[in-house]
Amino acid sequence: MTWIQTISDDDADGQIGEQFEAARRRAGRVYNIVRSMSLNARALGDSMAMYRTLMFGASPLPRYVREMIATVVSGANACFY
Repeated sequence: MTWIQTISDDDADGQIGEQFEAARRRAGRVYNIVRSMSLNARALGDSMAMYRTLMFGASPLPRYVREMIATVVSGANACFY
């Protein structure tokens, strides 16, 4: 359960519907971290673009190191995600 108002799958249309569908293709479901930005399609789209750039874009760090950094930072911040 989120404390933030979100758009349900049934009400997701337009850009939010496209972002939710992309999330399902990518992860098999729409995680709450994605859903939490569903009231602002542009913020959600820009956030996902930043994620893709950081995790999959050109970098001197290999992908597994980037994932490890994200995991350690999330753990240090007691973040569920």
